[in-house]
Amino acid sequence: MMQAIILGKQGVENATIKKPIITKNDVLIEVYSSSVNRSDLLETQGQSFGHLSGKKKILGATCCGKIVEIGDNASGFSLGDKVVAQGSGGWAQFCAADYRRVLPIPSPEMSLLQSGAYNSAVLTMHDAIVTNGQLKKGQNILIQGASSGVGLMGLQIAKYLGANKVFGSSRYRTKFPTLKKYHADICIDISDDKWQEHILHATENKGVDLVIDQLSGAFASANLNITKIGGKIINVGRLSGQQSEFDFNKHAERRITYIGTTGRTRNIEEHEKVAKSAYNDLWGAIASNDLRMPIDCIVDFKDVSKALWRMEQNQHVGRIMLEFKQG
Repeated sequence: MMQAIILGKQGVENATIKKPIITKNDVLIEVYSSSVNRSDLLETQGQSFGHLSGKKKILGATCCGKIVEIGDNASGFSLGDKVVAQGSGGWAQFCAADYRRVLPIPSPEMSLLQSGAYNSAVLTMHDAIVTNGQLKKGQNILIQGASSGVGLMGLQIAKYLGANKVFGSSRYRTKFPTLKKYHADICIDISDDKWQEHILHATENKGVDLVIDQLSGAFASANLNITKIGGKIINVGRLSGQQSEFDFNKHAERRITYIGTTGRTRNIEEHEKVAKSAYNDLWGAIASNDLRMPIDCIVDFKDVSKALWRMEQNQHVGRIMLEFKQG
């Protein structure tokens, strides 16, 4: 048996349930830590992101821990390996994960708590900035919604890859020092009606080459105004709304490539490609401390409601971590 955080009839619950039985493509991970993602919060509010596991609806998009069992087809791993995993059912003492979505921790010296803070953020932003955004050295980029763990990682990846000016946005000026610490050259207060003017002024009225948009909603059309002619917008998140008016004329006029991306509609081969690409390009940068992930707070998994409340209130800067076992 094991302890797990599930989505029950009364909402989020701590429950004692059976350990998962792995398939031939799985590894069983003894979980030490899990990050709290925005999609996890939205799952608890009725939206579907594919993070619920099994009939008991175990929550959790990611986990980090040690491999304790290996399926017949799960190649490349050994018992005791320290790993991170993406998928579903990560908020439990044990998680069955498809080996194609499992990666070694960035460094043997890194704790399993710190290691667990990286995975989803690095994969998400690598997919957005590199695979879809095709950022080139010397280009300018805006990370919309930059104070989250994913946003802070986006700032760092952009600078690591040689971006010229890295813009990071937030509604809270109190978060600006953190944005600057993690390589935002210019911080943008999107609660200021003139935020678009600030970006245009800093780019000689041309706009940025690439926008990584975690907000959408009313910002979808506004982003068109500050994106360079022929630039790209990558729709990663919809924190400010899933639907809004869109200026199709401006979109065409500025010849902007607008790409939406999500893990929900990917098959396992596509997920594997996302993981391997990020691993090959950026795992070394994490190990060398060129890419860092601040931990906002550490919450015992039995107090998960506190972690979800903190995310819902947008109080966090960096990662909110659930701890299942110290190590």
